[in-house]
Amino acid sequence: MTKQLDTQHRQQHLTEEMPSQSQTYAPPAVLAELAAQAGVSFNGEAPWDIQVFDERVYRRTLTHGSLGFGESYMDGQWECMELDALFCRLMSADIEKKLTGWARLRLVAEIIRHNVCNLQASHRATQVGEKHYDIGNDIFEAMLDSTMSYSCGFWQHADSLEQAQLNKLDMICRKLELKPGEKLLEIGCGWGGLARFAATHYGVEVHGITISKEQQRLARERCKGLPVTIDLMDYRQLQGQFDKLVSVGMFEHVGPKNYPIYFDTAFGLLKDDGLFLLHTIGIDQTSHNVDPWIDRYIFPNGKLPSAEQLSQALNGRFVLQDWHNFGADYDPTLMAWWQRFDQAWPQLKHKYDERFYRMWKYYLHSCAGFFRSGQGQLWQLVLSKRGRQPIYRSIR
Repeated sequence: MTKQLDTQHRQQHLTEEMPSQSQTYAPPAVLAELAAQAGVSFNGEAPWDIQVFDERVYRRTLTHGSLGFGESYMDGQWECMELDALFCRLMSADIEKKLTGWARLRLVAEIIRHNVCNLQASHRATQVGEKHYDIGNDIFEAMLDSTMSYSCGFWQHADSLEQAQLNKLDMICRKLELKPGEKLLEIGCGWGGLARFAATHYGVEVHGITISKEQQRLARERCKGLPVTIDLMDYRQLQGQFDKLVSVGMFEHVGPKNYPIYFDTAFGLLKDDGLFLLHTIGIDQTSHNVDPWIDRYIFPNGKLPSAEQLSQALNGRFVLQDWHNFGADYDPTLMAWWQRFDQAWPQLKHKYDERFYRMWKYYLHSCAGFFRSGQGQLWQLVLSKRGRQPIYRSIR
């Protein structure tokens, strides 16, 4: 019923925004042909078709690729009834790779930038916190469930966002074989959801770190009275020894140039008989660039790993005990976040403008399409040092 009402709302909104027939702008042949390869039309009747209100959309897309396409949406120059379905189709057909001209040159420039520069060096570590995680806890409190989990839920035995996230947190704790009194290090602790859950339900002492001041402030409030410490620091500053390590949704900010130091640091922090659970988004094949719109507006300096890159980085460092992919679960997670954000918008819009609303809508729906297309994966790896006893048994 909720999905039906949401669809009706989108249809009503699109009808209100639709230009009259005399205002319909025909696309250049090259864009029309590319869109057709994905089963998408400009000004068509399918819910995933692109309704163009300003012909500058075409020039911005041809010139700047996905960045121009996203910015023109933020500026209200086009609309789509089902953005998630649109992006699933575009990504399934690898449309961006087929762009030519200036957009292709800009893509090559991005590849060079990511290969020459270490965009995730320590002096840049706080940029994503300032740009994204510190935008306002009110946004994330409205969008997320009560655990404040900003990562993929596990929906196998869940029918709500809350239950999916609780199931995910419990699965992580069971995969780590947490025992009362153990010391757990969480690299990238967000708003303290996992730390709070592990300390409350598994009796462990948790040390969490984050590069977001707003996350640290709220996480400390949420974990007050529990054996949990939350520090503001980069992972490269960590010292000590821990029984177990966990990192959920942080590895995407590490970058390939830093994979060796990341895993070397984790290796040194983990006790010989310990376990390390790494929860990260992954991509289906190695890529040397990132989506420029996501890089500019959502996660600056981020880079998703491929299985090939992870395997190379782990080689000679950790033993891979388990590799679990449940990337399909990110689609319903993102759409649940969107519904909660959209419902809360009347209470948020006094602080954030319409362009922010459209940016956030584009972000959540494009990511849902990314996972639905199969390009996006969600991995949980359980790692150990060589020779660890007892034998590890996989958990699902």
